[in-house]
Amino acid sequence: MLILTNDDGIDAPGIKALAGAVIRLPGDELSSVVVAPQSQHSGCGHQVTTNRGIQVSQKSVNSYAVAGTPADCSRLAINQFVEQPSWVLSGINAGGNLGTDVYISGTVAAVREAALHGIKGVAISHRIKRPLFIDWDWAITWTEKVLADLMERSLEPGSFWNVNLPHLEPGAKDPELVFCQPSIDPLPVNFRIEEDTYYYHGDYGKRDRSPGTDVDVCFSGNIAITKLSL
Repeated sequence: MLILTNDDGIDAPGIKALAGAVIRLPGDELSSVVVAPQSQHSGCGHQVTTNRGIQVSQKSVNSYAVAGTPADCSRLAINQFVEQPSWVLSGINAGGNLGTDVYISGTVAAVREAALHGIKGVAISHRIKRPLFIDWDWAITWTEKVLADLMERSLEPGSFWNVNLPHLEPGAKDPELVFCQPSIDPLPVNFRIEEDTYYYHGDYGKRDRSPGTDVDVCFSGNIAITKLSL
């Protein structure tokens, strides 16, 4: 049984695309259950809820909306809703989670939480290059290809996969799967100041892209795959 979750919310197009990719995978045993936040939790990191109850609404036989974070969703799914899950799949996030982004990403935190419980996981994100719009049909196709590869590979306990899909111009060549190291370069950080208020401002596309890192691979038009460890 696969657990599907995200940080953009249960109604986001990305998790529907993820489910579409899973349906295409071979094997009747790959049934899935969706356990995802009822609202957006982008950038929440590995926050968990311990000081209040967590309301859960069952939307269908295999779909649950959780009034909590992505890590909460993984905890609940693993401990309450799914017996012996084989994988936790998180995404497809609308926006990249490259390099040091993984420390603030709710998408990645969901599979990190799974790894803490000994469950294998894949976090999948899609870089956004404005003014382009995400083609979710292509995202499904690429994600199917990625999952078919990664789910056949061995994965050491305490490790998980982080995947970033590129944002390509129409007619661009198909991206390749590239296994690489995560960038440790910081994001560009600037602030716009209005009186006593500071507004974060950073240009994602102008971040440092050390050659061969996941940022460089994804920005170059390929699918960046990194193996992360606890």
